[in-house]
Amino acid sequence: MNRLARFAGFGSDDAGQVDRDDVIAAAAVAADHSPSDASAQMLGDPEALREPIIAALRQVHDPEIPVNIYDLGLIYKIDIADNGNVDVDMTLTAPACPVAGLMPVMVKDAVKRVEGVGEVAVELVWDPPWSPDTMSDEAKLTLGML
Repeated sequence: MNRLARFAGFGSDDAGQVDRDDVIAAAAVAADHSPSDASAQMLGDPEALREPIIAALRQVHDPEIPVNIYDLGLIYKIDIADNGNVDVDMTLTAPACPVAGLMPVMVKDAVKRVEGVGEVAVELVWDPPWSPDTMSDEAKLTLGML
């Protein structure tokens, strides 16, 4: 279990094991509920994709924390090219996160489902390190940190 989940009191007491099937199921749910925005493609403005992409990212959750990854502050950068290709820089709450291998895939799948998005590249970065200061006030409130 990662440090934030342990701090917030979420997860099980079984040595922090995360069921791989639960992570895959969470990714499928996030992908099926991602919004699309036909107007972004019609406008030809890549920035019109930003809000639908953020909405899609808000459907992705770390299975140990009941807050989406965008409001947790795990998304550092969203670059949208004129052709609709998207580059995302993200981090995790801890390098030893049990879903470190799956989380970037979940992010990529969610962003790819947004209408008007082309190729998606997700890079996992560790600098700057994540801290609770990057969380939205809503996330902090949900986790009892405000």
